[in-house]
Amino acid sequence: MSADRVDDGLAGFGYKPQLQRSLGNFHTFAAGISYISILTGTFQLFYFGFGFGGPAYWWSWPMVFVGQLMVALSFAELAAHYPVAGSIYNWSKRMGSRHVAWLAGWMMLTASIVTIAAVALAYQITLPQISDIFRFSGDDALNAVILGTALIVFTTAVNAYGVKLMARINSAGVFIELIAAVLLIILLAVNITRGPGVVFETQGTGEGRPGGYLGAFLIAALASTYVMYGFDTASSLGEESHNPRRNAPRAILRALIASFLIGGLILLFALMAVGDITDPRIAEGGLQFIVLNTLGSGLGTALLWSVVIAITVCNLAVQSAAIRMMFAMARDNNLPAGRILATVDPKRRTPVVPALVTGALAVVILVVNVGQPQIFTVITSIGIVMIYLAYLLVTIPMLVKRLRGQWPPPDTGGGYFSLGRWGLPVNILGVLWGAGMVVNLAWPRRDVYNAEPPYHWYLQWGAVLFIGIVAALGFAYYWFFLRRGSGVLPDHALDSPEDEPEDKETA
Repeated sequence: MSADRVDDGLAGFGYKPQLQRSLGNFHTFAAGISYISILTGTFQLFYFGFGFGGPAYWWSWPMVFVGQLMVALSFAELAAHYPVAGSIYNWSKRMGSRHVAWLAGWMMLTASIVTIAAVALAYQITLPQISDIFRFSGDDALNAVILGTALIVFTTAVNAYGVKLMARINSAGVFIELIAAVLLIILLAVNITRGPGVVFETQGTGEGRPGGYLGAFLIAALASTYVMYGFDTASSLGEESHNPRRNAPRAILRALIASFLIGGLILLFALMAVGDITDPRIAEGGLQFIVLNTLGSGLGTALLWSVVIAITVCNLAVQSAAIRMMFAMARDNNLPAGRILATVDPKRRTPVVPALVTGALAVVILVVNVGQPQIFTVITSIGIVMIYLAYLLVTIPMLVKRLRGQWPPPDTGGGYFSLGRWGLPVNILGVLWGAGMVVNLAWPRRDVYNAEPPYHWYLQWGAVLFIGIVAALGFAYYWFFLRRGSGVLPDHALDSPEDEPEDKETA
């Protein structure tokens, strides 16, 4: 077995390298930070958090960061050992069993495709505020689908062309996003009109709610919860990165930490800079309104263009992660038409078919928004729950292995990232956090899942019903049709029998 195969982590799964290894340190960092995409998430969801929790909703940002950091630290340790495509799926396979892994991959893949559509809708929140040129229809829902479809077509074409082009566009977009974010922080800071004490104001948002302000805060916290995830993307590109066992863990942690610092300052200074903190338009227009209100139309519009760039590269990164997940499951023959989905273009050395399939499915989901925007909102929220569930299907089996003394494995001698004696408490906190967030995200609140009439019980209970149906039907299909043929496809298997993994069940 070559040293390269040992180092890239593929040999332990029985895979031979097929993807193009061409990404550097910044490329992997950019993939993680563009998936989180601070400008996309904060500008898309600020109105929600502020509307339900007032300025004090800001505290959900550091709260979510600390919880997600526990998960990211565990993922960084896994990435040091297994930097492979479809990271969540393959990590779950190594930590638990192939059945648990399939469910984790299925949840993550389904949620990622939904997320592609959800992120594409963010164009509608920003572009029409820049210019009426981007209003192709008087129906906002239809206009959102038109703009979103155009974005998905672009990201699908880029991802299908090859990882090099994707990485270049993504890295350039992230560079612009980071510069714009820092500039926005500075401009908001020089326009401050009140002190940081504003983050203790609730504006009476807890009145009349079950649990008072705590109940309101838990709803508002979803705005932060919906943003800080996807950092595992840095490892999902591990098979296409140089020295991934060293670079992927750093990229995961740097992406999350940088996003927390930049996003937290943007939110804080926006609350301190807006002219009238009680203006009802803040809960309607969100950060876009604050930027235009504080900085004026000229400079504000320029910064909104940076948000458009951020949305574009975010969608590019989300689809890239979905493609790697589909490819990873397909090469194990764990998806319908697995051989076709796992085919790597010999010239581009990238899985083209998954790019086309994920793009087409995302557009189909997007079309739902035309006639039933409430249903789309439900599906989008459920997608986030499924991602947090997929994370739990990694951290829980990992915790079980720790308690059994089976993790971490013996160091390969490379001095890779390790939590050491902090591994167990970090892992426990990550599991508790993930479980708590799944409950908070899936809780059948009308404000989240059925905010406008007509009110239907199946929409309010949408998270529980939809996730249950997706998991049950998906796993039933796997159990009765896919399971018997599950295994690394010949075109992707290592050449020599002695290179095959020892644990047949988990491989």
